[in-house]
Amino acid sequence: MSRAQRDAKAFTEFQPDDDAGRDLAGILARDDGTDLISVLDALTEARQSGAPLPQALTAHGAAAGERLLRALSHKHRVMSLTRADTPPDDDLGTLLPLDFCLKHTVFPWMRIGRTTVVAGADPESFDTLAPLIERQLGAAMFAVAPERDIHDAIAAQHAQTLVEAAEHKVPLEESCRDINEVTGKRAFFAVALVLPAIWLLAQSPQAFFAVVLGLAVLSLVLNQALKVASAVATLMPRKMPRSESDAGPMPLVTVLVPLFREENIADMLVKRLRALRYPKSRLDVVLVLEAEDGLTQDTLSRTELPPWMRVIEVPKGEVLTKPRALNYALNFCRGEIIGIYDAEDAPAPDQINRVADFFRSAPPDVACVQGILDFYNPKSNWLARCFAIEYVTWFRVILPGLARLNLAIPLGGTTLFIRREVLEEVHGWDAHNVTEDADLGIRLARYGYRTVPLATVTQEEANNRLWPWVKQRSRWLKGYMVTYLVHMRRPLQLLKDLGPWKFAGFQVLFLAAILQFALAPLLWSFWLVLAGVPHPVAEHIGQGGTLALITIFVASEAVSLGTCALAVARSPHERLFPWIPTMMFYFPLGVLAVYKGLFELIAKPFYWDKTSHGHSQPDLPAKP
Repeated sequence: MSRAQRDAKAFTEFQPDDDAGRDLAGILARDDGTDLISVLDALTEARQSGAPLPQALTAHGAAAGERLLRALSHKHRVMSLTRADTPPDDDLGTLLPLDFCLKHTVFPWMRIGRTTVVAGADPESFDTLAPLIERQLGAAMFAVAPERDIHDAIAAQHAQTLVEAAEHKVPLEESCRDINEVTGKRAFFAVALVLPAIWLLAQSPQAFFAVVLGLAVLSLVLNQALKVASAVATLMPRKMPRSESDAGPMPLVTVLVPLFREENIADMLVKRLRALRYPKSRLDVVLVLEAEDGLTQDTLSRTELPPWMRVIEVPKGEVLTKPRALNYALNFCRGEIIGIYDAEDAPAPDQINRVADFFRSAPPDVACVQGILDFYNPKSNWLARCFAIEYVTWFRVILPGLARLNLAIPLGGTTLFIRREVLEEVHGWDAHNVTEDADLGIRLARYGYRTVPLATVTQEEANNRLWPWVKQRSRWLKGYMVTYLVHMRRPLQLLKDLGPWKFAGFQVLFLAAILQFALAPLLWSFWLVLAGVPHPVAEHIGQGGTLALITIFVASEAVSLGTCALAVARSPHERLFPWIPTMMFYFPLGVLAVYKGLFELIAKPFYWDKTSHGHSQPDLPAKP
C-alpha cells in the first residue's frame, strides 16, 4: 500500500458521530472503560484551577491516552492520529515554520489529495489557527494527535536545528562559548597583565608580594563587609510593592528536572514530586535526559511515571552540559512559569503554590524567584555538617541580604522559577557555562529584572565525600571565573547596564570571592606570627602593619563565624551550632578547588564535572 493510499484509508475510517459539540466529560462517561470518579475529580479541579478539561482529565488519569484522543476526535469532528498507527510524512515536515509548530503544538502530518492534514494537540485552537495555516499551506484540515507524538515528530524533523539553537541560544557577545579562543585583543591584555607582573617579581620580589598581599587583604575585607551588610539588611523590615492579584486561572508551571547518569534516584524523585500540592492539571514536570544516557533511560523504563510527568531526550551535540539540555527542553515546555529542580531534590509540598501566588501579585520587573536550598543529610559526617552551615548562610542570610541591598543575585542551580517570556527575552541559558545559574542571574539584572528570594525550602543531598566535593566546588568556581570574564568583556557596557551600585557588587561577588580563595595561602602564612615564627614581610610593614593585618584576620574569622551563627539560628539545624567553629577548617578546602578550577579554565573550560547522587540517605524529615 502506498503512502497516499494509507493516508486516504485513515481518513475514510474516520466517521463522525453525533457526539460533535457534546461535553467532553459526557462523551467519556459513555465509554465503559472510563473511571467516573476520576472524571468528577478532574471536572472539579478544572473549575477550581482554570485548567483546560483535557489537561485535568489526563492529570487525574480519568482517561487513557487513546480514550481521550478518541473523545476529542468525536467532540470536534476531526480525525485522530498517532505516530504508531499513521506516521507523519517526512516530506511535509518543513511546510510550516519550526517556531510556529512549537508555539501551537502542530505539525503537517500527511496529504490527502491536495489537502494537507495538520495534526494539533489542542482542538480548541483549530478555528483560530485555520486561517493562519491555510495562508501558508492552502487547503488544509485538522486532526487531533497526542502532544507527545507531535513533539516527537518536530524533534525528528528538526533535530539538528534544535540542537544548534540550544547550544547557541545566548548571543556570542553574551556567551562564553568562545572563551578558549585566542584573539589579538585577548593576547594583548594577557601580555599587558603578565609581563609587568613578571618584571616586578624579577626586579623587586618584596614589592611584588606586597601588591599581591594588598589584593588578598582587599578581597578579604570586601567579602567580609558584604557579609556584614547582607546580615544587617536582613534584619531590617522590607515591604515589596505588589501589583493587584490576578483572579484568573492558576498559572501553568513547567518544572524541568535534568537527569544524567542517575541510577538510584528515579523512584524517590517521583515520590517527592507526587507530594507537591499544586493542581497536577497545572503542573508539567519534564524529565530531561541525554539521548546517549542509557543508564538513566533504563532506570526510568522501570519506573511508572504519573500522567503529568513526561520525558524529553536531548540529541547528542557539541557539548554535554545541563544548560544545553535545558535550552533544548524549553522548546517543548507549556508553562508560563519555568522551574528547575535537581534529581535529588525534595521540595516543600506547598512550594509551587507559594511560587504561583507570588508571581500572580509580583511587579512585572520581578522575573525570578529563588527558593532556599537545604540538606536532608547534614548528620552524615563532618563535611556534610559544614556544607549545611555554608548553605544556610548563603540562602538564609547572604542572598536575602543581596536582594534587600538591590544587588544582582547569582542564582542557585535549582529551586528557581522564572517567567517564561523573560527567560526567552534574555536568551535562556548559556549552554557552555558550567555555572549557567550564576550567569543567568547576572544577565537578568543586566536586562533590568529582579530576582527575589522566597522562603520556601527544597532539601537535597549534601555532597559529603571529599574529592567529589572538591570536584563540585571547582566546577562552581570555574564557572564564576568564566561568568566574570564574559560580563567584563565590555566593562563600560556592564557599568551602564547594571549601574554603579550593582556593578560594584558584581566585583565583590565574583572577583573578590575568586581572589580570596586563590590568594588565601598568602594570608595563612601570617598565622605563623601568632606561633612566634617571624614572617618575612613583617620587617617591611613594621610591627604596626603586622598587628593591623592580624586584627583584620581575627575580625574576618569573627564575621564569618557570626554570620554562620545567625544563619543557623534561622534554620532547623540548631544542632549544628557546636560545629560552627570548625568552619575555619572547612573553607580552606576551597583553595584546592579554585586551583583545580583555574587549571580547567585553561585546559577544558566547558567540561562539566558531574556530581553523582544517591550516596547518602536522609537523616532529617522534609520541612516546609
